[in-house]
Amino acid sequence: MKVLVAYATRHGATRGIAERIGEVLTREGLEADVRPVERAGSVDAYDAVVVGAAAYMFHWMKEASAFVRKHRATLATRPLWLFSSGPTGTERTDPKGRDMLESAIPKEFAELEVAIHPRGWKIFYGAYDPDAEPLGLAEGLFAKMTARWPSIKEGIPSGDFRDWPEIEAWAVSISRELQPVAAT
Repeated sequence: MKVLVAYATRHGATRGIAERIGEVLTREGLEADVRPVERAGSVDAYDAVVVGAAAYMFHWMKEASAFVRKHRATLATRPLWLFSSGPTGTERTDPKGRDMLESAIPKEFAELEVAIHPRGWKIFYGAYDPDAEPLGLAEGLFAKMTARWPSIKEGIPSGDFRDWPEIEAWAVSISRELQPVAAT
């Protein structure tokens, strides 16, 4: 079975998650191609698809949303999973008691769930390097704002918070759904 793992990333953390998912799927006996959505091409040659992207300001990266919308008809006929990375830190709840991962669900997931019926989706903690070069208008504005008010940046946990065992377990669960149970 051939699986496409397509991703959109800004600083590389989501690419790392996609690559790990691809490695696990391959180890589990599936043929996995891991590609950025911009170079993924058609999904017609794949039996199943996993699409992931970083989320910023409660939205999935536009490239991932555009990829899914472009291939909506085909994706609706394939086993499909979605993932997002974004929140940083290790706390499961914020100071108001809200679930950090639940509150990080990209707004696009509600639309995509109705349009293409993914078999599942997952939100993973991401990574944040406060010294990384800002990319795009929003990050540029944020960098200027934090240069003026450094306490804003101090409130964002920095580091790599990707939970590799959780990511691998999710990939294994996908592989098990795609592979028929051996007859006993």
